[in-house]
Amino acid sequence: MAQGFVSEWSLLRQLRGPDKLGRGSAAMSTRSRHLEPRTATADKVVSSVCPFCAVGCAQKVYVKDGQVTQIEGDPASPISRGRLCPKGSASLQLVTSPTRVTTIRYRRPHGTEWEDLDLDTAMDMIADRVVKTRRETWEWQDEEGRRTRRTLGIASLGGATLDNEENYLMKKLYTAMGAIQIENQARI
Repeated sequence: MAQGFVSEWSLLRQLRGPDKLGRGSAAMSTRSRHLEPRTATADKVVSSVCPFCAVGCAQKVYVKDGQVTQIEGDPASPISRGRLCPKGSASLQLVTSPTRVTTIRYRRPHGTEWEDLDLDTAMDMIADRVVKTRRETWEWQDEEGRRTRRTLGIASLGGATLDNEENYLMKKLYTAMGAIQIENQARI
């Protein structure tokens, strides 16, 4: 039995076998020889972009039975060449975490509890508040009579999980509404 145990040592496999540098089969344990990557059994691979910053690192999303099983960097990407930062590497948790909120949560003013809202109700509430705020805070001109056509009652602070396209669309939307206080976390 001791002889079998000793023959499993990677150093001996390296010295006796064809893998003299110990970078291939000599370094593999019995267990690792039989392992198979999670990506090998995927039904399909979907191309995506990491959601965490404006760099736009490409990702490969591996799906099996309609569930995301792995997210890795895409080696074909000229931006990241298959590499992901720690946040990008952990993006699988965005999709698969059991604590992920998948409903619209709302807490009324001075309320202590959150409640679920349907999408139509939430969108109507947001639209009503935007229109009301814009109407109440609209400035046609400043104190010196210069034309401003703006509102200081609406501002935007974009987050780090927004990509370039989303930030571009937000800037266009808020500018069209007359807001001038538009910023992004990446610049702060």
